[in-house]
Amino acid sequence: MKTSTTAGLVQVYTGNGKGKTTCALGAGLRAAGHGLEVLMICFMKAKVAERTGETDINYGEFAAVESIPNFQIIPTGRMDFVDKENPDPIDIKMAQDGLKLAREALKSRRCDLLILDEINVAVEWNLISLEDQLNLLSEKPEDVEMIMTGRYARRELLDAANLVTEMTEVKHYFADRKMAARRGFEF
Repeated sequence: MKTSTTAGLVQVYTGNGKGKTTCALGAGLRAAGHGLEVLMICFMKAKVAERTGETDINYGEFAAVESIPNFQIIPTGRMDFVDKENPDPIDIKMAQDGLKLAREALKSRRCDLLILDEINVAVEWNLISLEDQLNLLSEKPEDVEMIMTGRYARRELLDAANLVTEMTEVKHYFADRKMAARRGFEF
């Protein structure tokens, strides 16, 4: 780990608009470009080793960061969508595994920037508790930057964060043009 020269802050990207994960990836890319170690843990997302059809979701960022030695992404989800009203026990376990990875990364000082992608959704859908999410803030070493993304960021997190950006949808081609998610842009 190459420690940044500044104190690590807590950033939150939330809201119903597009761009939360993309913004976090941009911050990670910038940090990696300066030689900082970046770890991104993706809650509720899976990495597909091989595409079996157009319905598979394979996030382009997983492949892109493979060529960046100091930027690692670890998905802690499965291909199936999580049922918000009745999450499968495996979804809860995988989110808890992601939480454990985050704690271990902070404790071992494995990274300069820890991105917890979609953690706000994992909290909203009761895969992890708000208390566990907030505890990560107190476990964060002073010089580690932390970014948390996803809709539904709770007020307690917003109050504790140093920077909060809410993405607001003004217009979206999903509704206007009835388009489906596009490879390279939405995933």
